[in-house]
Amino acid sequence: MSDAELVLRSTRVITPEGTRPATVTVAGGTITAVGPHDAPVASGARLEDLGDDVLLPGLVDTHVHVNDPGRTEWEGFWTATRAAAAGGITTIVDMPLNSLPPTTTVGHLRVKQETAADKAHVDVGFWGGALPGNVKDLRPLHEAGVFGFKAFLSPSGVEEFPHLDQEQLARSLAEIAAFDGLLIVHAEDPHHLAAAPQQGGPRYADFLASRPRDAEDTAIAHLVAQAKRFGARVHILHLSSADALPLIAEARAEGVRVTVETCPHYLTLTAEEVPDGASEFKCCPPIREAANQDLLWRALADGTIDCVVTDHSPSTADLKTDDFATAWGGISGLQLSLSAVWTEARRRGHTLEDVVRWMSERTARLAGLDDRKGAIAPGRDADFAVLAPDETFTVDPAALQHRNRVTAYAGRTLYGVVRSTWLRGRRIVADGEFTAPQGRLLTRIR
Repeated sequence: MSDAELVLRSTRVITPEGTRPATVTVAGGTITAVGPHDAPVASGARLEDLGDDVLLPGLVDTHVHVNDPGRTEWEGFWTATRAAAAGGITTIVDMPLNSLPPTTTVGHLRVKQETAADKAHVDVGFWGGALPGNVKDLRPLHEAGVFGFKAFLSPSGVEEFPHLDQEQLARSLAEIAAFDGLLIVHAEDPHHLAAAPQQGGPRYADFLASRPRDAEDTAIAHLVAQAKRFGARVHILHLSSADALPLIAEARAEGVRVTVETCPHYLTLTAEEVPDGASEFKCCPPIREAANQDLLWRALADGTIDCVVTDHSPSTADLKTDDFATAWGGISGLQLSLSAVWTEARRRGHTLEDVVRWMSERTARLAGLDDRKGAIAPGRDADFAVLAPDETFTVDPAALQHRNRVTAYAGRTLYGVVRSTWLRGRRIVADGEFTAPQGRLLTRIR
């Protein structure tokens, strides 16, 4: 311990072995030891005694739309990563669309990396995009370090990122499987969407009817069949339809390499409570009914759903009109995700260890970062969140760090106050005060 620079001590440290009183020793930005609570502090090391606040590994959010460059008025790396840090998130992986250019070639990836380089308050990685015409770009992007490839099976909402039909999906998936990459998929079937009633207007019930569960279920069935055909790795993004869960469980039992995420808004908000005209609640696929939400929680508990990510997808406030058909679809949740999920998890009898598993351990594993991120253990990056889990706060949009302070959580009382966030042993935010950007740009390790 002679080279220790920092020692964090808490009566509640969440480790892979469970929650216990512990002392965590840090040197060179890396955790070097996790010892007893009363372990001696090495000469020259700085001690931070956190008392009874919980020390947990920094969260890893693998689904974030930063939109920078090109739509920076929607969101940017400076604001998005500040929001992440304020919410205990220490690593994000940026989606390839809504920025201009989209991350669909190595050249476009370099533009994105250059844009982010001096603005990132947390570590940032990048997904590539799979489009109808860029199969030739997939392997070069993989070799350049993207974490995998995002594809839509229905229109994305932005014309520069078209969706794949089933033949195009097969071509992309065959190429990605050839180098054992990962395809992450927005799974809604365009034919089911086209057949659904499209009335428009302010009624949430009409919007919900326009994005039926069977659109998700059918697209997931097609994706699973293609993954099985090519022996490919696939990941289902932002699952909202619980009706697809038996199919997913069956596919896994057959050896299909499929993982699944859901989002805080599907776990904490319900269709029954969405006011008409309140498009801050609009996302695609949509927030569904309370009974559906119960089944998503059950699937998290039994492992059918692997992880929870934000799908942080902001826009300027003027795009959130009161017409659900034309309003931008996306919920901004980076800063509030930990508290929102913890609030509902504790009500349902889950533990903070469960939340860490869903939002740090398994997301790090999804991105192939689990040798460095996602746990408080020797050899991992010293990325931490310090949480007061029993304290509450009321969501005030003015206190949020993302660029356009629209939120579906306004006025809600949430459990879990993030006291501070640490990146590689450096405190990057505490009590609302931020350091200069400390984040690094990450590339795929394996």
